[in-house]
Amino acid sequence: MASTTGGRAEVSGWTVGFAWFAASMLIMIGAFQFFEGLGAVIKDEYYVLTPGYAFALDVTAWGWMHMLWGAVAFCAGFAVFTGRPWARAVGIAVALVSAVAQFFYIPYYPIWAVLIIALDVACIWALATYGRREAEAF
Repeated sequence: MASTTGGRAEVSGWTVGFAWFAASMLIMIGAFQFFEGLGAVIKDEYYVLTPGYAFALDVTAWGWMHMLWGAVAFCAGFAVFTGRPWARAVGIAVALVSAVAQFFYIPYYPIWAVLIIALDVACIWALATYGRREAEAF
């Protein structure tokens, strides 16, 4: 985090680096979700539902939701790059909703969904570890 030397706060390079990582990952996750949704809208029979799964969702509707949420995650990533304190909270919320959305996508592409959930968790952790001083130095 931040340490003080001589009355001046120094910002940890690790913390700022993880914030850059989180912003970059949100942009990448947003792009992935957008194109994942676009594929579901264009050719919904491409996704095959795993038999016996508890949730059966309409692939086309789910594709539109992924496209919309992917665009939101993409914009949230750029907002985190601005260093605004509200952008960190928005980034955490976007990554949280993205992880939940991917949970429902597990029957269609299990490995891909779990990978995106892991990236979302990494983004949440990275955004939660830096505070106001680090955001201002960002």
